Amino acid sequence: MSKQQESPEEQLVEGSEELVEQAIDAEESDLQVEDTEATEVSVVELQKQLEQANKKAEDNWNTALRVQADMENLKKRTQKDLENAHKFALEKFARELLNVIDSLELGVQAATSDAPEVVKLREGSELTIKQFESVFAKFNIEILDPVGQPFNPEHHQAMSMQPSTEFAPNTVSNVFQKGYLLNGRLIRPATVMVAKAAENDQKDDGQA
Repeated sequence: MSKQQESPEEQLVEGSEELVEQAIDAEESDLQVEDTEATEVSVVELQKQLEQANKKAEDNWNTALRVQADMENLKKRTQKDLENAHKFALEKFARELLNVIDSLELGVQAATSDAPEVVKLREGSELTIKQFESVFAKFNIEILDPVGQPFNPEHHQAMSMQPSTEFAPNTVSNVFQKGYLLNGRLIRPATVMVAKAAENDQKDDGQA
């Protein structure tokens, strides 16, 4: 049966089906557009979130590096403080011992008599001084007795200057009191006399 021969009811049904199909096609098209727009929005949002996450991760990494560096510095300072505490723990005690050895050395210098008692006393004091020096060496206490050495203001304290033909100018010609170092740190400077050019040498230099 041709369309011309179809009844009005059949033609109405076919028209309704076409309208439904067109409506469905239109709705599917709208949904595709909405999906596309939603996808585009989601990609932009995800990119934004990714950038924020990367920035936060970078900030956290930099913070972690700073904390690690601070911890390393703290560890080094603590280790250095501990080393210094061990190295210089004897400083105060060593200073007290210096007075004892000074007294012994003065006693030896004063014991010039040849009397047997004095000789024994001097020998005993000299032996005690050697024992002190042995103990000092064991604990890294260095004696400064710089006769004939160039004057060093970091280790020597000049009490006076004296013309000398025996020692070169600016050289230690006499030591009044020995100095001491503990692990390289000065605990007492050596008090010294410093040589200067003899008067004749100074006059010759002036004439020249």
